[in-house]
Amino acid sequence: MIGQKARSTLSDKDVRGLEEAARAVVDIHHALSAWMHIGVTVAQIDDEVARLLKTMNSTSCFHRYKTGRYPPFPSQACLSVNDCIVHGTAWTHTSPLKAGDVLKIDIGVRKNNWIGDAAWTYAFGAKSEEVEKLTACGIESLKRGITALQPGDKLIEWAKAVQGHVETECGFHLVVGLGGHGYGKRLHADPWISNVLPTAATPWPDAHKKITPGMTLAVEPMIAIGTGKISETPGDWPIRTADGSMAVHYEADVLITDDGPRDLTAGLSDVNDIIDR
Repeated sequence: MIGQKARSTLSDKDVRGLEEAARAVVDIHHALSAWMHIGVTVAQIDDEVARLLKTMNSTSCFHRYKTGRYPPFPSQACLSVNDCIVHGTAWTHTSPLKAGDVLKIDIGVRKNNWIGDAAWTYAFGAKSEEVEKLTACGIESLKRGITALQPGDKLIEWAKAVQGHVETECGFHLVVGLGGHGYGKRLHADPWISNVLPTAATPWPDAHKKITPGMTLAVEPMIAIGTGKISETPGDWPIRTADGSMAVHYEADVLITDDGPRDLTAGLSDVNDIIDR
């Protein structure tokens, strides 16, 4: 409203619930980073996620999640290795993780009926020059995109910031057709948040939706080296890059406040993302 600042409809109690769920996600990522080692399997990591969730009086909001033509999601977390962009399960990659592997861990928590949902990318062994550039691009694109989520602007500003950095400045490819979403007491809610600007081939009905205080957004750039196109098997969860090239995934929980975007999962920025022991 012109001349009057819009106010959030969230109560202080609601915000505390969002904060606690987001904090649980961040704490699990930090615990996993300290626990993981070269030679661990994604199935073992999934078991550790289940254990950590239990210690936090939380549950996975991914486990047994059902949508569309897919079977219930079988794992506690999404564990996606190398060319697997998202939705990897505990059994998608069965070999022990070795130096050179890149693992995307997407944690979804339900705590006191509130959702926390955030992802980070981990390199096993020293990062190659290309992986270093790819991960740095992903982290910076997330940061720039969050900054662009200003109340009163439109969601398309997110895609402008992210796509401009990833594709124009870094020369990598945003995965087309995958994006972020609203969340809160449900894992997935409106609006859908594309990482690329809308085109005739890839429309985005929510692109010009106004950003307002009280919005809770899980925003998530997914970036590949060689292509923005995907490969998937109908009825199966894992989504891979169409050309088999390496991909990264970063996701944050953002609360839009009267004063601007607030990254509830900001603690992920200092997680150790190199597993070299």
